Amino acid sequence: MAYNFEAFQKFGKEQIEATTAAAGEFAKNLQAIAAEASDYSKKSLESGSAYIEKLAGVKKLEEAITLQQDYAKEAYDAFVARATKFGELYTKLAKDAFKPVEGAIVKAQESVKSNLPQ
Repeated sequence: MAYNFEAFQKFGKEQIEATTAAAGEFAKNLQAIAAEASDYSKKSLESGSAYIEKLAGVKKLEEAITLQQDYAKEAYDAFVARATKFGELYTKLAKDAFKPVEGAIVKAQESVKSNLPQ
């Protein structure tokens, strides 16, 4: 009976350690995502402001159309690049946060298998 209690305590300790490690990884990756979002917002605002300033100085309609097309292409390219980056960051967040828990689950499965009667 004491053996089962010790195994249970060990299992509980491993689960707590895994959860703590997962929470740490989760927080670290969320900080990276927040920093990336802040950077993207700042650059997007700067780009939009620069576009408005250029647009205000345009004298011909053709120049305005060309300027708008260039701005739209640049904004789209920047959005796609950042969307890809965010996708990578969220994928990393999921993998890193689950990794410690996955290890604890494997250990628990091995422990259960080893305690089963043969």
